Amino acid sequence: MNSSRPYLLRALLDWICDNALTPHLLVDATLPEVTVPTQFVQQGKITLNIGPNAVEGLDMGNDAITFSARFAGQPMQVFVPVTAVLAIFARENGQGMMFGQEPGSEAETDQETGRDVDSTRSEPEMKKKDKRKGPTLKVVK
Repeated sequence: MNSSRPYLLRALLDWICDNALTPHLLVDATLPEVTVPTQFVQQGKITLNIGPNAVEGLDMGNDAITFSARFAGQPMQVFVPVTAVLAIFARENGQGMMFGQEPGSEAETDQETGRDVDSTRSEPEMKKKDKRKGPTLKVVK
């Protein structure tokens, strides 16, 4: 099946804009093919304002997000593979969605063997992972 991430990104962008909020992307700038202004990258990540007033020619395809924007007055063409998007959220209230690794994604497969990463771990490592606590939720005001 196709990745659900590009579809969710487009839907959340519409939802954020329909509510008159400012959409932002959190991007992993360390991944190959990511073209962003490196002077604004902090700890390997960058937050990009993708609101209609901030960018020109926004194209949210199934493989990549592209647009033109100005950073410190300098025009730049931005290219972000969809797999590099870590989250989409509204600046004003932080509502949105964070993304993890999808089943079958390249990050889950060992490049040399073609096997799933889980199948290459030892038994004690797998038991350790199973003992982790589940996800937690907290109220953000």
